[in-house]
Amino acid sequence: MKRMGMIFRAKANKALDRAEDPRETLDYSYQKQLELLQKVRRGVADVATSRKRLELQLNQLQGQSTKLEEQGRKALALGREDLAREALSRKAALQQQVSDLETQHETLQGEEEKLTLAAQRLQSKVDAFRTKKETIKATYTAAQAQTRIAESFSGISEEMGDVGLAIQRAEDKTAQLQARAGAIDELLASGALDDQSGLAKDDIATELDRISGGSDVELELQRMKAELAGGSSGAQQAIEGGGEKQDDAQRPNFDKG
Repeated sequence: MKRMGMIFRAKANKALDRAEDPRETLDYSYQKQLELLQKVRRGVADVATSRKRLELQLNQLQGQSTKLEEQGRKALALGREDLAREALSRKAALQQQVSDLETQHETLQGEEEKLTLAAQRLQSKVDAFRTKKETIKATYTAAQAQTRIAESFSGISEEMGDVGLAIQRAEDKTAQLQARAGAIDELLASGALDDQSGLAKDDIATELDRISGGSDVELELQRMKAELAGGSSGAQQAIEGGGEKQDDAQRPNFDKG
């Protein structure tokens, strides 16, 4: 079970490595840093808001303390010592509250300063990370493009490999068909394969047909020559006969005289 678990984790890790894009990982990390920076800024704003509320309360308490002191003075001037004592007692209670609020104010102010400094440092880190991220992404993209171009030129890329395999298969099939056609022609010529259609002829029959065809042509040629020769003799005889008759007609008849 341990080995199976290790194999499964190894397979899963390898699959994740193939599926992981460093550019996407960098963008995700940058997004998480921005979210953290936003939280720190909200913390600074919350602390500053609390500090501001304490300052408002301190101002109110200090105003009440000043008012009680004035009221005690007036009561003492009027001979009302009891009222003056009560006013001073209330003023003392307010002073205690003022002291507590001032302590809280100092604490909040210190926290605010720390958070502000942390936000500034985090902002600097985020800016530096963003610059480095863009540089790494650009370098990765360029390296990826160069690798693809080099693979295409060398013919080891997946796309070019598929094209090369297709060409190789086409050439193999063409050579196989050519070899098969040549083998069939040789077998037919040697008579190893009989022509079931009866149309194919052997060499002797072909030669006899050629001689017979040539003899027919020669016989026809001799016949035409004989006809032409016979026609020429008849025409010559007719011409000679016509000439003799014309001479007889022109010759003078001396017997009648």
